[in-house]
Amino acid sequence: MEKTRNYKSYCPQYLGLDVFGDKWTLLIIRDMMIDGKRHFREFLQSEEKIASNILTNRLNMLEAEGIVTRHGDQSHKQKIIYSLTQKGIDLFPIIMAIAEWSVNYQPVDKEKAERAKKIIDGGPETQKEIMSALKKQHLGDSYWPGDKG
Repeated sequence: MEKTRNYKSYCPQYLGLDVFGDKWTLLIIRDMMIDGKRHFREFLQSEEKIASNILTNRLNMLEAEGIVTRHGDQSHKQKIIYSLTQKGIDLFPIIMAIAEWSVNYQPVDKEKAERAKKIIDGGPETQKEIMSALKKQHLGDSYWPGDKG
């Protein structure tokens, strides 16, 4: 990938964390992937209670980074619907790796732990199936089975 900005480091972990290393950013992505949230008000209703100004900032950053797109919701003229891009969908294994670590080492809610374990225990095939479903939901007509994006 071409370097377009100056970074403190070109380490792969640093560059990834520069984009999605903030808890709010990861929770927005989680909400889109796991809970199917697509509208601003839906994100505000998450149990973590993100402030609206932080949510606006993170959604704008995710759009600028090419992780989400935004467009008008055809069912409601005043609403914006957010969709994951292929770049965003490719974060699913990271979201699940964080979930696996948390299930192993943190006091995760029992119901949420069971939901995560089903995906984790299903292995790569289950993750591929979920990512395929995310492609259909978020990329719509631009997705063709077997395509990378």
